[in-house]
Amino acid sequence: MKFLKGVSFSTGITALVATALLIVSGASIATEQAEQRRDARDTRQDTRQDTREAKSDCRAADQQSNPECRQDKRDAKQEGRDKARDIKY
Repeated sequence: MKFLKGVSFSTGITALVATALLIVSGASIATEQAEQRRDARDTRQDTRQDTREAKSDCRAADQQSNPECRQDKRDAKQEGRDKARDIKY
């Protein structure tokens, strides 16, 4: 039985199955990447909140000058970005 001119039915089914497998594997990769992006975003958000608290505690305790507290906050946020980048990539 001929499916198309020059292509048998079994060849058509094989191509259909191969295409379906490629689609399914692509979907699982996309799901994994979405999960990594969410984890990275959560890490950045947690870092932001922690650095806000650390800066306000630093200023309240009067341990350092305001610019020093601000620099500590910047450094901590950069570390959080680096962690998120490691998760994502």
